[in-house]
Amino acid sequence: MAKDRPTTQDVHCWAEELERVGDRLGPHFARSEPRRRAVDYLKGLLGDAERKNGWQVAEYLGDDRPYGVQHLLGRADWDADAVRDDLRTYVMEHLADSDGALIVDETGFLKKGTKSAGVQRQYSGTAGRVENCQVGVFLAFAGRHGRAFLDRALYLPREWARDAARSKEAGIPAEVTFATKPALALRMVERALDTGVRAAWVTGDEVYGSDGKFRQALERRRQPYVLAVRSDQCVCVGLRQVRVKALVSEAPPEAWQRLSAGDGSKGPRWYDWACVPVNGPEPEVFRRWLLVRRSVSDPEDLAYYLCGGRPDTPGAELVRAAGLRWAIEECIEAAKGEVGLGHYEVRSWAGWHRHVTLALFAHAVLAVIRAQAASAAGPQKGGRGRHRR
Repeated sequence: MAKDRPTTQDVHCWAEELERVGDRLGPHFARSEPRRRAVDYLKGLLGDAERKNGWQVAEYLGDDRPYGVQHLLGRADWDADAVRDDLRTYVMEHLADSDGALIVDETGFLKKGTKSAGVQRQYSGTAGRVENCQVGVFLAFAGRHGRAFLDRALYLPREWARDAARSKEAGIPAEVTFATKPALALRMVERALDTGVRAAWVTGDEVYGSDGKFRQALERRRQPYVLAVRSDQCVCVGLRQVRVKALVSEAPPEAWQRLSAGDGSKGPRWYDWACVPVNGPEPEVFRRWLLVRRSVSDPEDLAYYLCGGRPDTPGAELVRAAGLRWAIEECIEAAKGEVGLGHYEVRSWAGWHRHVTLALFAHAVLAVIRAQAASAAGPQKGGRGRHRR
């Protein structure tokens, strides 16, 4: 995704907002030099350097070498998780929406070699195949005012978790153990909910929806969700256990409705939808459904979602929530193209979390500025389409 050269007005908006962001980030840094460097790094990420690696960010900032940037990401004394917590607060102060959604997803960062924390040959959605890469799991919030990230986690494959010497060399803390991507996502969702984030829905793709522990944890909190699942996912209907692909064939023609899942780059995204109740533990207070999406042009193209929520939830609301999932793919693409999310050259665990946290903060600054501009301009029509992450 190409990034347009920033205009003078862009830079002026960034400068004003970054001054406010710098004030709130200040308490996270014990010394003034890394505090200044952190704000400068955000400026570099928001700038027009072709790549946002250490050398190019340093050159954009007028430095003749990247020592300051490298020190900030590697050796300086500051807590990336504390800044992450402030990011979440910042986003919700500006973009909170009681009808919004928490969205989980992962993306790959192609890397060479074997030294970078968590790198190995594994599936990358970016490449669409198995590649040598790191994988990050992300949590975003999307609502009527905009969308931005709230949290991040570097996925540590099981082979890394078993190799103490290799992990130590990459700076991975001894207390970090193997966790699946759904487990990492659940930690982020629960961290957000525990700190007061309010969302009408939690949504994600099949990686998360097909994980029973993830869904059950949301149900224990009575947190509504719409999560994509694979076609071989089993559900219980009455006294039967049946795969969702088989269940959809039982839906009568009148069960299908043509509804939009939200606006894309070419206008409303129209699909045919069917909603089928399935068994749940407490249907009188928290009901489960299977939601099926069918392509208008290709009736064999189906997608499946398991949903949970209040018994009076209308089907159209489930469809709206399903459509919100694509927002995180747009966020990932924008963060990679606009603020250098994947341009880092650090290898360590701390370096990854520091760069990524500051990149997500830079992305949030853009989201806030755009939300403020949209509010000043009045209601706008249209939206952005779905992209491969």
